[in-house]
Amino acid sequence: MTTRTRLGLLTPSSNTVLEPMTAAILADAPEVTAHFARFRVMEISLSDDALGQFSFEPQLAAADLLADARVDVIAWAGTSGGWVGIENDRELCRMISERTGVPATTSTLALLAAFKELDAWRYGLVTPYLSNVQKRIVDNFEGRGLSCASELHLGDKGNFSFSEYDEDTIAGMVRSAAAATPDAIAIYCTNFNGTRVAPELERELSIPVLDSVAVTIWHMLALAGADTAPLRRWGKLFSIPAPTLNQPERAT
Repeated sequence: MTTRTRLGLLTPSSNTVLEPMTAAILADAPEVTAHFARFRVMEISLSDDALGQFSFEPQLAAADLLADARVDVIAWAGTSGGWVGIENDRELCRMISERTGVPATTSTLALLAAFKELDAWRYGLVTPYLSNVQKRIVDNFEGRGLSCASELHLGDKGNFSFSEYDEDTIAGMVRSAAAATPDAIAIYCTNFNGTRVAPELERELSIPVLDSVAVTIWHMLALAGADTAPLRRWGKLFSIPAPTLNQPERAT
């Protein structure tokens, strides 16, 4: 029998980027497989209805189904923790692990772990989001000791529409964010086509460029105890193991 690492990803229902980009990344690691369970996410805003999409019940029900596949780690492969609250993500992970016995993370917790591993406390932020969503993200990250050096956003409440922006648009946003010389730049959304261009921009700009899909896969593999090095062409981060969910807090 072969030994596989199985990754379980909770997926926004209107997301069309996460699955194909995960498959592209994992083509370099044939011993790793990805498995997806969807729940409804149709809009990204601060309205009550939009925030209500991220209640725990549908996410936990989807996690239960992933656990049936005996996955090694489960991730909420969405960035809602940035505006709903980072502690909300931590509580979701606690509840998933309590119910399933499987380690859990989220795209936001993965990004914070990446910032910590890269010692990147001053960051650039590139998203498709509305202005008030973007501000909430910056404020929540500031509460973790992170300083936003530059930010660009498209003012879209999506979610499906996020996938329709082309790679050139995203690359242009990253290049603009790089003008402030941040420690790292986050392409922060798992339905935004930044996965392929991120490693190219990283080499061009000599700044780590952290795409949400890639960062999520990196953190899941590390939590599962799998080797991330075979995926290093997808970014510098894959050369760094990070087996922790701890939040980056600046030392005092």
